[in-house]
Amino acid sequence: MSEDPRRLLEQLRADAEERVRATAATLDELTHDREGSNDDDEHDPEGVTLSSEWSRLTGLAEAAAAELRQVDDALARLDAGTYGICANCGRPIPVGRLEVRPFAVHCVACAEKLGR
Repeated sequence: MSEDPRRLLEQLRADAEERVRATAATLDELTHDREGSNDDDEHDPEGVTLSSEWSRLTGLAEAAAAELRQVDDALARLDAGTYGICANCGRPIPVGRLEVRPFAVHCVACAEKLGR
């Protein structure tokens, strides 16, 4: 890898944490702004509906949380000395794959076999 894996993973972790915080804050604002309101935003011709925005933000929050878990798992593998080793076949994960997916658990062949 051209970059130190720990530094790269820690940066990815910080970015994912920030996205988790930002989406949670936006969801909280959305909830707070709509408290006590009986507006029927589903029929509001002026923009995005509440349910659409809620769905979009929830999807972003879930994706950020999933990435955070993957990065934490990769950091644990790094600490255990198993980072870059395929969890399925035990062979090294190619550097190119780790550059694209620093939290990869499987080599390309195993990922294709497993559908991941």
